[in-house]
Amino acid sequence: MSGLDKMKNQILDEANHSAEAKIAEAKAKAEEIIQAAKAKAEEEAGKISQKSGEAVAIYGERVKSSCDMQRKKALLQAKQELIRGVLEKAQAQILSLETPAYFDMIREMLKKYAQPEAGTIRFSKKDLERMPEGFESEIQNIAGEKGGSLTLEKDPADLDGGFILVYGGIEENCTIGAMFEAKRDELSDCVHKVMFA
Repeated sequence: MSGLDKMKNQILDEANHSAEAKIAEAKAKAEEIIQAAKAKAEEEAGKISQKSGEAVAIYGERVKSSCDMQRKKALLQAKQELIRGVLEKAQAQILSLETPAYFDMIREMLKKYAQPEAGTIRFSKKDLERMPEGFESEIQNIAGEKGGSLTLEKDPADLDGGFILVYGGIEENCTIGAMFEAKRDELSDCVHKVMFA
């Protein structure tokens, strides 16, 4: 082998050796980049997973809170319906009282609402028909004790029960329905305490 061939072989060997070193270095660098990319991807995946977990937890709390609110709302509505039913039943029972007990209540209402002036009192057709004998004079006596007078209107009024007082063209609604409506909040509170305390 000539000197030129030896030199050529030596250059080729060095070139091959240098190429192998560069390839090995490139492979190592590529492996390094791959490992760094994997680590970064795992870190990002962990962050995404954590954020996703937090979002799921927040959504779960919102759903729970919404369910609690809906439950409370339904419970409140059910309580209000029960209370309304009790008040309606109480009003119906008052309207269906036996005549003596009913007119005892009317007497007490008259003592409370009669004014010290001249006026008229109106009753429903049902109450006019079942009015106890002598009750008209009792009305006059009660009004007189207050310093006024009341004339019983013979034409029936369109009302459920109780009466309407008229003084100087101004009506005072003393019907059972109006009494319940005026005291609705107070009565509802009383029923609530009895039923749900």
